[in-house]
Amino acid sequence: MTELTMTDLFCGAGGSSTGAAQVPGVTVRMAANHWNLAIETHNTNHPSTDHACADISQVDPRLFPRTHILWGSPECTNHSQAKGKKRNIDATPDLFGETLPDAAADRSRATMWDIPRFAEVHRYEAIITENVVDAAMWELFPAWLQAMQLLGYDHRIVYMNSMYAQAGGDPAPQSRDRMYVVFWRKGNRAPDFDKWTRPQAYCVQCDETVTAIQAWKKPTPWGRYRAQYVWRCPRVTCRNAVVEPGWIPASSAIDWSLRGTRIGDRTKPLAPKTLARIEAGLVKFSTGAQPFVTVMYGQSKNHAVTDPISTLATNVHHGLLVPVEGRDGKEARSSSDPLRTMTTRNETAFIVPLRANNTPKSVDQAFDTFAAAGNHHAMVTRHNSSRKGDGSEMSTAIGDTLRTLTAVPTASLTTWEKPDIDDCMFRMLEPHEIARGMALPTDYTILGTKRQQVRQAGNAVCPPNARDLVSAVAETLVAQ
Repeated sequence: MTELTMTDLFCGAGGSSTGAAQVPGVTVRMAANHWNLAIETHNTNHPSTDHACADISQVDPRLFPRTHILWGSPECTNHSQAKGKKRNIDATPDLFGETLPDAAADRSRATMWDIPRFAEVHRYEAIITENVVDAAMWELFPAWLQAMQLLGYDHRIVYMNSMYAQAGGDPAPQSRDRMYVVFWRKGNRAPDFDKWTRPQAYCVQCDETVTAIQAWKKPTPWGRYRAQYVWRCPRVTCRNAVVEPGWIPASSAIDWSLRGTRIGDRTKPLAPKTLARIEAGLVKFSTGAQPFVTVMYGQSKNHAVTDPISTLATNVHHGLLVPVEGRDGKEARSSSDPLRTMTTRNETAFIVPLRANNTPKSVDQAFDTFAAAGNHHAMVTRHNSSRKGDGSEMSTAIGDTLRTLTAVPTASLTTWEKPDIDDCMFRMLEPHEIARGMALPTDYTILGTKRQQVRQAGNAVCPPNARDLVSAVAETLVAQ
């Protein structure tokens, strides 16, 4: 078996199809969704795929062609916990921004049953479903798994964060936790999940790059990265030290040519909670060295996790991503971190300080008063002629020892202070930035109004996740 075909149910704008199409030998033959605009977007980018715009729950599976692989992304919003409410009682808007009554929410969750319904007819060789992690807490989830087992499938539940889907290429610059249930026919070889779902990470104690292992905080594997599990080194010599796989920062998705509006010049003031988040973010990220240091992933424009990290210029990489909606406790984060999870609504703003009050001083001048943390100063080597690549050209924290001083003054002191909120440029993320954050190709066309584009992008599957999981099942099918 060399050429493999795939059906994409609940395909949305095409993130899962895009990832699957990146796998050699895999073709997306059929795609279906209930929203005509999403189908138009999918068809624009995948013109060789057959499309059906229909309520999938009302479709006779026999009308669809049989394929080797089924990808299904059933309705997920009504499995999510909504502001602390009990599961299955939900006020989360659906794909169209409408709040579903209980009966409609039940119908939305019932789309999960379309997977075994189609599997019963077509007996796919492999099936991959994508959903929020809370779907595992659905009361009928065990019965749903049993239905697939009775149809002759074994399965594995994979909890994957999109910023670490790096087995087949670059991951998405977004922290997005999802649950993937991968099914394969009993008797067939199980996919090599270790190969396709475990990221590379640098272990400081072992001083080498390792294939990290998922370590759960509780006996039952379930949940989100950091909250319910961490990544650890597989070596016993370091006692399985906690490691942090490299990621692609949000700055890679930001269109830095778009400046926004100075907050002090806005005619409509920002909401108090938004201002409070901006203030907290400026305090956290503008008074220390964080804007200058980041862990970056990749082998092209970014650094590999094993390479030295270059100094980052504040005018290029210093920005804050600010939640403008959501629960209390949401915080601004630096653009050197991954994007927060994108949703079907644009809830993230971007600010760039105009002035950081950076003041260089020669080392023969008196230092400014040091803060208690001592982290708003840095020694900077200038006029450096070192060609050894030994790092002597890099900045040095004020708490570290001085580098060798020569007869010619070559060091200066840089200080910075928190910018004033009014002097920050503020704007919402644009649809093409959200699409980049989802790791959709830069030439991917999303149709509709700006609001509709955001909904389609935020509701998509990150292509790297689909790429790696489809690669895992395709590898076993091709080998048969």
